[in-house]
Amino acid sequence: MILKASFFIVFFTLFLHWEASETKSQGEIGQASLPPRGWNSYDSFCWTISEEEFLKNAELVALRLKAHGYQYVVVDFLWYRKQIEGAYTDSYGYDVIDEWGRMLPDPGRWPSSRGGKGFSEVAQKVHSMGLKFGIHVMRGLSKQAFNANTLILDTTTGKAYEEAGRQWHAQDIGIKERACAWMTNGFMSVNTKLGAGRAFLRSLYQQYADWGVDFVKHDCVFGDDLDLDEITVVSEVLNGLKRPIVYSLSPGTNAKPTMAKDISGLVNMYRVTGDDWDDWNDVSAHFNVARDFSAANLVGVKGLKGKSWPDLDMLPLGWLTDAGSNLGPHRNCRLNLDEQRTQVTLWSMVRSPFIFGGDMRKLDDTTFNLLTNPTLLEINWFSSNNMEFRYVTGSLSSPGKHGLTHNSKNEGKTSVLETRVLALRSCKDVKANEWSTKVLDNDVAQLCWEENSNNRTSPFCLYKRKAPSIEGVMVYNHQSHGKLHLLVTERTELCFSASSNRKLTSKESSRGSFSRCRSHANQMWELNNNGTLKNSYSGLCASLDIVKASSGGVRSWLATGRRGEIYLAFFNLNNQVTDMSAKISDIAKVIPRRRSSNVATCTAREVWSATNLGALKDSVSMSVKAHGCALFVLHCN
Repeated sequence: MILKASFFIVFFTLFLHWEASETKSQGEIGQASLPPRGWNSYDSFCWTISEEEFLKNAELVALRLKAHGYQYVVVDFLWYRKQIEGAYTDSYGYDVIDEWGRMLPDPGRWPSSRGGKGFSEVAQKVHSMGLKFGIHVMRGLSKQAFNANTLILDTTTGKAYEEAGRQWHAQDIGIKERACAWMTNGFMSVNTKLGAGRAFLRSLYQQYADWGVDFVKHDCVFGDDLDLDEITVVSEVLNGLKRPIVYSLSPGTNAKPTMAKDISGLVNMYRVTGDDWDDWNDVSAHFNVARDFSAANLVGVKGLKGKSWPDLDMLPLGWLTDAGSNLGPHRNCRLNLDEQRTQVTLWSMVRSPFIFGGDMRKLDDTTFNLLTNPTLLEINWFSSNNMEFRYVTGSLSSPGKHGLTHNSKNEGKTSVLETRVLALRSCKDVKANEWSTKVLDNDVAQLCWEENSNNRTSPFCLYKRKAPSIEGVMVYNHQSHGKLHLLVTERTELCFSASSNRKLTSKESSRGSFSRCRSHANQMWELNNNGTLKNSYSGLCASLDIVKASSGGVRSWLATGRRGEIYLAFFNLNNQVTDMSAKISDIAKVIPRRRSSNVATCTAREVWSATNLGALKDSVSMSVKAHGCALFVLHCN
């Protein structure tokens, strides 16, 4: 017995050493060489987290999740806002800034920041736990700093930035017409064409590096709120810093693969959806997005000093709060266990970053087991050839119900509703050049999307009028002269906007945005000769997308493991139990090096039910619960 025990100890020690070596070798490839894992405060605390609460959560991440690859602990937005009466997510005048217009932690919630220390002491404590420290930051310059007209720091001299014989201030670089659409009282873009604008951004990120920050989550610069100029400058600044900092973008509503190709090489991870909350509609909205980014070969491509990863957002599991709340964590996740399994399985198969959002102080065993499931974590880090698998069939288990399929050969059997939605995409995308002018009998002009004009449906049109002049105000890069307002009807006062005035959930992010007409760059459009309709706020172009909307159906994903195993996931989006099946021969068709009729049998086990299915000759099948999933590990000869 003693000999057996000694052998087990030696074997287990060697196994842990091998796993650590494997992870280290992957990490040496470069920054974010694997999809980052960690914890973020937003889902459980919104913006109200304190230093004591944050450090306690970090301690528990180190104690319970660090061994499973969870490395980053991130303070989400408004850490600089005073938590006093009148302060909320878009209030004005409650932020702590320094003489250079840079945000400082609220000393009421972050007492160690007093005396100009910023997050230095918090970062040191996080590092002592063996973890890395991250913060959320917003676009450009705060409205509070703009109105105070603060000086700009030149980090090369330690003094006020000077050029052309004068000192430069916040109002020289701030573009107030490009305020963040969902936080208009918060932040605005800066003019990166100016040396002073670039100097301001350098001063921000140099300060974060001086504090010991390892991860920045940069918000309101991607998707509908794209600011490619700022992303580019920040990436250049981070690339030049001595301290490595992982660069993440958020929130990414209406992000398209063509847009992502412009930024993927500049960053390490980027949100491709709106906010994901614990609602089934949010979870199901990720399937098409995940498919599109995987098909575009954007997963794990070259990024800033390493790789970049499309990000499906945080995992809102466990003990949470509500979006935009001033109240800390107070409720359990509203997804049932099957829906939670579906979410973590999809995140794993897609190789999305795993960032947990629940309060670590109330981490229950069920949530812990989801976050640390060894098969999921293996797939998330080390699988390859990840793709949506279309050769799956499903039939509702209840008698008398017709079959629903998601098989490329049988798509006609699936009842799918098509919805037209206004969306934004890169102006380089050929799908954005279908706009043209149409003049009605009463000389009223419209802009119409003509792509489907030959179909039975009439073209989608918006009424156009010249955008009002803005006396004494410069719209970003151009005057309002020649720009258009686009209205729903001729006499309405609702105009098409490039971005919503609030953060959107994943489900909501596909909807067009109309709001009261005003003199704002996000409502100003320019029709180009090539048929694109360009927005003055983001520089993106409008298109009319056809969205296939369905509350049900079945989906499947496939990946290969590093030891030759095949991972197959069934997802049941229906509201009732569905029998799902896939043929072994179809699996062999799409797996590299297995495209042969010689694949005769496979053995399989299902992860969530812990069922050993034994030898499978023709197909793999299982009855899957409503909104649930099955995850198979196949070994085929």
